[in-house]
Amino acid sequence: MSDNLPLLIILVIGLASGNSLVTGASAVLLFMESAGFSSAIVFLEEKALHLGLVFLTIAVLAPLAVGKITSEEILDAFFTLPGILAIIGGAAATYVSGQGISLLTRQPHIVSGIILGTIIGVIVLRGIPVGPLAAAGITALLLKIFGYR
Repeated sequence: MSDNLPLLIILVIGLASGNSLVTGASAVLLFMESAGFSSAIVFLEEKALHLGLVFLTIAVLAPLAVGKITSEEILDAFFTLPGILAIIGGAAATYVSGQGISLLTRQPHIVSGIILGTIIGVIVLRGIPVGPLAAAGITALLLKIFGYR
């Protein structure tokens, strides 16, 4: 029970804040652990982020597949200010996420802070937990700014 206490606390916080993502995720993990599906949790720990990114990418690319975004609109990205800023934003996000992977490789213990920050962001700021790598990248940049390596 004490091993599940953090998840139980997160479940209660999710319920109290009305955040279905946090509530659902913690409830599923608590159920899986109590039902003896530890190997499935290990699988999710190793693969869920990648699978989630695949599904997120599918969701972003789906409008292309169904024709909601045209070739002209794609080309406009190179010639309009919003399009150019979107390209810059995408490149910056990719760079920041790369810094995050590097940080997590060098300092894997930082994950606990990222998890806590993500939970706070979801519950308090009503954010969506889609960017653990970006969160790690922002952490890496902040560490550089404050002189840590």
